[in-house]
Formats: sequence, C-alpha cells, structure tokens
Amino acid sequence: ISKVPGVMITQYTEKLPEGMTTPDFTRKPIALTIQEGKLAIFKAKVSGNPTPTVSWRRAKGEMNDPQKFQNKYDPTTNEHTLEIPQVSCDEADTYKCYATNEYGKAVCPVILNVIEVGFKKNKELQKAEAAPAADPTEFRKMLRKGAGKKVEEKKEGDIDDSVWELLLSAEKKDYERICIEYGITDFRGMLKKLAEMKKEREEEQTRFIQYLSNLKPIEVKSEDAASFELEMVLKDPNSRIFLYKDGIMIPFSKDVEGEMKHGLNKVGKKYIFTVNSLNPEDAGIYQVDVEGVNIFSTDFKIPPVEFALKIKEVTAQEREDAIFECVLTQPVSKITWTLKNTPLSNNEKYEITCSEDKLIHRLRIIDCMPLDAGIYAAIAGIKSSSAWLIVEGKYNFFSLKKFTLNIPESKTCNLDSPPRFMVPLKIHTAPQGYECYMSCAVRGNPTPHVTWYHNNVSLNTDTNYYITNTCGVCSILILRVGAKDMGEYKVMAESPLGRAECTTNLTVRGKGLHEELTSLDESYTIKHLMTAGFLSSILKVVLYL
Repeated sequence: ISKVPGVMITQYTEKLPEGMTTPDFTRKPIALTIQEGKLAIFKAKVSGNPTPTVSWRRAKGEMNDPQKFQNKYDPTTNEHTLEIPQVSCDEADTYKCYATNEYGKAVCPVILNVIEVGFKKNKELQKAEAAPAADPTEFRKMLRKGAGKKVEEKKEGDIDDSVWELLLSAEKKDYERICIEYGITDFRGMLKKLAEMKKEREEEQTRFIQYLSNLKPIEVKSEDAASFELEMVLKDPNSRIFLYKDGIMIPFSKDVEGEMKHGLNKVGKKYIFTVNSLNPEDAGIYQVDVEGVNIFSTDFKIPPVEFALKIKEVTAQEREDAIFECVLTQPVSKITWTLKNTPLSNNEKYEITCSEDKLIHRLRIIDCMPLDAGIYAAIAGIKSSSAWLIVEGKYNFFSLKKFTLNIPESKTCNLDSPPRFMVPLKIHTAPQGYECYMSCAVRGNPTPHVTWYHNNVSLNTDTNYYITNTCGVCSILILRVGAKDMGEYKVMAESPLGRAECTTNLTVRGKGLHEELTSLDESYTIKHLMTAGFLSSILKVVLYL
C-alpha cells in the first residue's frame, strides 16, 4: 500500500530481500488546468531500492515527440518532470507517471485540462506569454472572462483531497493563492463545494471539539525549527491527538525539551506543533486529527535557496538607524528576520524590504537603543545567517564592555582575495520569443571587474542585453530570445590578484516558430527597451545605488 493517496503499487515478488523496497511516490504530480499556448509542467518525486526508473504515458495518444514531451530529472532536488511547451487541446488527457524497479512498480495518474483560447484572443495571449503565469491580477481577469463560458475546467472531483484539506484550514485571503498553485480555475464552484464541506466538517468536529480558533499556518520560527499553532478546547481532555505528514502518521513528543523530530507544546488553550532540525525532506502537508477527525492542515514549502552574501556585524550609535543586508541565490519574496530567535515584522521599530528582483533583502532597525543590541538572523527556507548588532552609547553595556577588554596589539590582516565564483552559471533552455534571465555570484577583494561574453564577443556595451552587477550578483536579461542568442555565455571576473571565469550554454527551443525575431534590427531593440515599465526598473536600480 502506498504512503500517498491515489498511488497504486504492484509488487512483483512475494517476499522482498532485506533492504530492498518497491517504488513509491514521496511527492505525486498535481493535476493542471492551463490556458492553450502555455508551458505545462508535471513534477514528481519517487523512492525505492534499487532506485526506480521513471517514465510517463498518456491514455489517448503517443508521447514519441521529444520536442513536445520533454522528460527531465534534477539530481539536486531528486525531482522528475514532464514538460509540455505551448500546450494545445490535443494534449488534454489523463497522464500516468510510472516508477519501476526489479521488485515492482508504482503508478500515479494525473489530469491535464486545457482551456481553449479563441482566435480573437491570440494577440492578447502572445502578449501574456511573456508575463508570469501566476500573477494574481491576471488570474482574477481569467476567472472573470471565463465566467459562464463552456471551457474545460478542473471539476470538483478532480481536486486532490489534500488540497481540499488545505482550503478548509486556510483563511479567505489565501484561497486565490492556493487556486493558482494547484490549477483550480472554477473559483465559484470551488467556493460552493467548500462551503458544503465546511458545514460537514464543523458537524464532525463538534463531536470532540468545544472551541477552535486562531489557526496559524506553518512557518520557520528560528534557525533550525518551524512551527504551526491553533487554539482548541477538547470536550474530553483524554481525546487522542494525531499528527500526519503527507498522509502518514508521525510520532511526536509532548516534552518541550524532548529530542524527537516533532513535538507538541500545550499552553492553556494553545497547541504549538514544532518540526525540529529542519531539512529538505520536511516539506509536505501536515495535518492534525482528533479521534480521526481532521482539525487543521497546513502546507510546508522549502525553497531551494542559499545565501550568496550573508549578513555582517553592524555597529551603530545610539538613536541612529542600523541596516542588515543579505543576498540570495534564488528569488524569494519574503524571508524571516529574528532577534534572539523571536520573529520580527514591519512596524515602527523595524522596516523589512527586498529588491525588485527579490534577491537582496534588508532589515532596518530604526532609532537604535541599547536594548536593540543582540544577535539578529535572516532565515530563507531552511538556511540562516546571523550577526551581532552592537549599539554604542553613554549607558550601553556592550559599548562599556567593548572598551574595557584588554585587547592585544592588533596586527595587520590581509583580507585581499582573488576573484572566485560562489554561484556559477547554470545551463539554460528558453523558448524562442520569451525572455531569458541568467545570473551568478562572484566574490573577491578588491572588487573584481566583470565582463559578459557571447561566443567570445563582449556584451558589456551591447544595448540588446540588460546587464547588472549588484553586491556581487551578476545578471543578464535577454528580453526576446532568438536563434542569434544561442551559444556559449561566459562571465569573466578580473582584479589585480587574478582572474576567474565560468561558462554556460543557452539552447533556444522552437526555432521555426518565430523566425522573424532573428531579423529584428537594433532600432527595434532600443525602442523595446525604452518602454515605461523598463525605464521604471532602471530608475529603481539607480535610486538604490
């Protein structure tokens, strides 16, 4: 029996050798409802010993065209993907993901629904292809335009049970985000079904629950722990509480100082569930049940992000502002800032901001006082960076302590270092006509000079490319990729202490579909770059610098 609902496992032998297992899914693919012409992606993670082979099939046709059906595997995340670029109604079907080894196979079906776009909408669709698919404003427009029209949408029965559990526990402001994430476009139908399910759930809960409120989703609270909480009063204090992750019951400790992975701390009416010693495998849907009745579900996502530049110690004078800053390797819209393991939020004391590309994050401590001194931490995903804030003033303990220490005579310390790449360029494949963004992170002292090359030709003065270098994060943006942009890209960092370089290759898909793009002259490129939106982005960068 699979650990994940909806997965069917077939075992080839009656008894398995010691240490051997049949394949299973640790993360199954999610059903999609997507507009015609977009990129459809199914993702899955599997387990088993020996390591299973993953393949994909569809119910009503073949998948022999490698340009149309692209199977990929990412060894860093152990994620198998099926990509279908520029999806059409012909690809709308039930797909099956197979994980196979010599002891058995696991099969998980998933549905792809495609919303047709009329001829009159083709021009608008082409414009929309360059915009993020998950933009909430565009999603709301799509829902309004689709109201009352006969399009193929995800039916209520196609929505996974775990998604319904998330919706039942979520606040209304989060409905739209969950619908975007799991491809639900029948928003009205979802709300109607959800109201019915909430009524049934409340009737079930009243058998065991006297009071339930303040359900807070899971968040990373400290440098190595995440927690979620709720306020609850049981009719019978002896009722059993169960914790599940991705449908599997997991043990937990009620001892606050316990060493178990999962723990429960009860303070009055408040129940606080904690996940300790975080690692990427802790991602998933957590569910709390009382005597078999679901009370709360929350989805824990861990982005694959690292710190390109960590926060550093800051010394500030009393009544002045202090700023911590870090740079990430992947765009993240929001990170957690803490002081002595206590989460901080935007208020009169703290100002939390991030750059437009979501790579640079800042914390400003306003009007520093001696009590503001301490260890601050920036937490992104399950990675963290911490540093001291020292506040100097007449009555500051840290200032007095700092100047009464017997510090040996200082010696000159050479901090110079040759250039080196902290985050190298990655191999990119982009559809023709789309934009392409490549970045890397370089470090060195003195700060190295960075030059971009395409097929050994310098791009630093080429107006067809938008090149930036912020705090060592070097990036290049190609607004509309064409066949001329294919080839090798190289970044060279040079300083008096040496030189470093890294390279990657850009592959352009769909070469015959937009051949006219290759004939674009320089005047059109400059005109395209000088749009109001792009000028606004340049102005923000200049103001920041």
